[in-house]
Amino acid sequence: MTASDLSIGVLNGPNLDLLGTREPELYGSLSLSGINSELEALGAELNAAVESFQSNHEGELSDWIRDVGRMKDGLLVNAAAFTHTSVALRDALLASGVPFVEVHLTNIWAREPFRHRSLLSDIAVGVVSGFGKESYLLGLRALCNHLRPSA
Repeated sequence: MTASDLSIGVLNGPNLDLLGTREPELYGSLSLSGINSELEALGAELNAAVESFQSNHEGELSDWIRDVGRMKDGLLVNAAAFTHTSVALRDALLASGVPFVEVHLTNIWAREPFRHRSLLSDIAVGVVSGFGKESYLLGLRALCNHLRPSA
């Protein structure tokens, strides 16, 4: 086994630990651990080590960005409800200086109006939204391509 040349952090916000049971008609039936397993497998194919973290607490998410996330080459961020409300997460991501891709399982612009505004999108490398678990996988591919541009 060779060492991965990229280190990717995956940040998951509130209630994503309920995936698989919470509104499966909206969010799908795959659990967060299932998504994390698929990310790790794809990461191995892309020669990128993937480390995931989930919390329902804004301060824990900010601490993770400061203590762990800033050591990564890039981040996938699904801040969930904090996408629309958390200046603290925005500031932590800016302070980290680490490029990130914002991901969402659902198309946030096709949902309730309060979900249409993201406090993170304008500082993200890109946004992948509306493809269920594929949003994460597409986001990981895009992030690795961004971090490892073609010669």
